[in-house]
Amino acid sequence: MKDSRDQDKAITSIFDPRWYVQQMRAWTFSSYILLMFGLGVILGTTIVNKLTVLSVLTMLAGMLGFTCTISITNVRPLNGVFGLTSAIIYILVAAQARNFADVVLQLSYIVLLDIPVLLMPSWAKNVGARVRKLKDVGLRAYLGIAAFFLIVFGLLYAMDTHLFISPRPVIDALTGTIGVTGSLLATLRFSDQYYFWIIQSIFSIVLWGVTALQGDANLTLFFTYILYFANDMVSLFDKSVAWFHKQNYLAQHQE
Repeated sequence: MKDSRDQDKAITSIFDPRWYVQQMRAWTFSSYILLMFGLGVILGTTIVNKLTVLSVLTMLAGMLGFTCTISITNVRPLNGVFGLTSAIIYILVAAQARNFADVVLQLSYIVLLDIPVLLMPSWAKNVGARVRKLKDVGLRAYLGIAAFFLIVFGLLYAMDTHLFISPRPVIDALTGTIGVTGSLLATLRFSDQYYFWIIQSIFSIVLWGVTALQGDANLTLFFTYILYFANDMVSLFDKSVAWFHKQNYLAQHQE
């Protein structure tokens, strides 16, 4: 009965402005600075070019997606509604640019990251205290992730070369695979996800840089992924963040 009430509360809370305010409290100082800087960069790289429906949608997706990634870094379930909205917009932009593996990647974010937060309240409770590493599980975890990675890459590459013909099949499939694997690790609360996010950010910078140069998209997503990379660095080096500094985080929050 209690779980049912918690679930109803989790779903209805997304319509309450106070919930968003609460979820954006107690972030690290570096996260707030990066958020303000990032939103400014995304806005600036959009308005300096000709404004179109696609460019405005890209800007909105970039802002929501960037806020979402910082909320994950600060173990806040804000990524549920923000992530869902930004993923839907990203799907439209990626499909128009023919980066089809990126479409699959965004769908994986919806399934693995956004829906659990929105529909399963227990998933987002005390995340900082439940952070773990693959080495805590052992060799079996490493082998499982490696097998998952190879299977996903094979499927995405086949999709890009046989079903939807992508002009960038290898980098598109590899970028998507890295992101899908990172999403799985995030869902399972493994801090190792950030190694995948770092690599995925680098590949995404290359992918959307090449895409923009080939005339299929503007540069907003290119700069957005650079900001994602900066957020990954916050996760690694800010000692107030739980993913790689769990004991220090718990001492500060007394969870």
